[in-house]
Amino acid sequence: MRQLKTLLLAVTLTFSSVLMASTNPDDRRAESQAITTKVGKLLKNPHFILDKEIVANVTLTLNKNNELVVLSVDSDDVQIENFIKGRLNYEKLSTSAESVGKEFIVPVRVTPEE
Repeated sequence: MRQLKTLLLAVTLTFSSVLMASTNPDDRRAESQAITTKVGKLLKNPHFILDKEIVANVTLTLNKNNELVVLSVDSDDVQIENFIKGRLNYEKLSTSAESVGKEFIVPVRVTPEE
C-alpha cells in the first residue's frame, strides 16, 4: 500500500511539472497586447461630445472567423456602451486560431478632447 501511494505521488508530480512547463505566458501576453492595441485603434475619435472621462471594462472574445465579439461592457452610460459595441463587434483581428473562444477583459478609458 505504501509503494502505491509513493508511485501515485511520483506520477502526480511528473504530470504537474509537465503541465507547468507546457504553458507559455509570453504567447498569452502577446495575444492580449495585440487585442488591446486593436481595440485602442478602433475606439479613437468618438463621434459625440464628452463632459468627463469615462472608464469601462469590456469583456470580449474571438469567434471562429477571428472577429471580435463584445460580451459585455461594464459601464452605466448607455451611450458609451453602444459606442463600444458598435465600433468593436465583428471587427476582423489578425491573431492565431488559439485565441478563438477565450475571453479577454480590456479596460477602456474614453476622455473628452481638449
